[in-house]
Amino acid sequence: MNAFLPFSKPTIDEATIAEVGNVLRSGWITSGPKVLQFEKLLSEYFGGRPVRTFNSGTCTMEIALRIAGIGAGDEVITTPISWPATANVILQVGATPVFADIDPLTRNIDLDKLEAAITPRTKAIIPVYLAGKPLDMDKFYAIATKHKLRVIEDAAQAIGSTWKGKRIGAFGDFVSFSFQANKNITTSEGGCLVMNNDDEVRLAEKYRLQGVTRSGWDGIEVDVLGGKFNMTDIAATIGLGQFAQIEHITAHRRQLAQHYFASFGADFETQTGAQLPPPEFAETNWHLFQLVLPERISRAEFMAKMKDRNIGVGYHYAPIHLFKLYRALGFKEGMFPIAEHVGKQIVSLPMFYAMNEADVERTVKAVREVLA
Repeated sequence: MNAFLPFSKPTIDEATIAEVGNVLRSGWITSGPKVLQFEKLLSEYFGGRPVRTFNSGTCTMEIALRIAGIGAGDEVITTPISWPATANVILQVGATPVFADIDPLTRNIDLDKLEAAITPRTKAIIPVYLAGKPLDMDKFYAIATKHKLRVIEDAAQAIGSTWKGKRIGAFGDFVSFSFQANKNITTSEGGCLVMNNDDEVRLAEKYRLQGVTRSGWDGIEVDVLGGKFNMTDIAATIGLGQFAQIEHITAHRRQLAQHYFASFGADFETQTGAQLPPPEFAETNWHLFQLVLPERISRAEFMAKMKDRNIGVGYHYAPIHLFKLYRALGFKEGMFPIAEHVGKQIVSLPMFYAMNEADVERTVKAVREVLA
């Protein structure tokens, strides 16, 4: 039998591993020169916008909400199809999460339903770029501008994606990226926040490290309630090694996605009842390649049968509003039917940098066998 093919796997080259060893031997393993170097490269990548790194792509969104002044009494709109962090951070700052259903084709938030969900209490929107696919950014920001709303883009999966040729992160309001282990580039764990000006950067730095501001040799002050969210030089060193390959990584993922479509063939959806992702190669970084399964097979059965064929399948994501935490806030079945259907049947097929076309063909063959 073929070796197990996971749905995701990080690729760390030997030069990066050796450089991590150098950092460990240097004695400076927490935030230091490697973090500064990584932030500088990220800022250049995003067109010179200010960037700060953190220990996750979750705290970045919470900090952005705090910088924007979002808190008790405010509403923040987001999508039900995401990792729980996207909505949890709204609760963390004391605000109220509001969901809008998703578009059945893109699986991102439906912009018409988003606008319909805006009330006088709405202060911000957290859009999610599922699988790395951007929204219609022109239409989205027109809505945000019209209603004078702050935006915290959950671009956790979208580094390398573009809109009309411009990188996600190089424009807009706050933009949050994740460098968790299964992302297109990784720092093992970590994230970064793209901001708008120096005032936001100074406040982000306070929130990143217990609210502390230093002056001179021994001056210290605390004027906001911060946490412990800094990135280490070890993580930044991994990120630097990954970042050097980002264009090649993105191009290879797009080639794998194209081969998936070619291997499935034009008749796959008609024959099986499954739904492929939108075939838009130029703008998406193809962080995930996702199917929505037909109702005649449960996701658990599909995943088990793929595992029998030594192929791993991921699950991204369960509808957030149906978790117990959110049911307790009044959310229930039937409120967002498209998200509930997609969340019940969506699966992520193998997609990572070390894959090749033979891996894609093996996966497609297994999917066809299982759905048959």
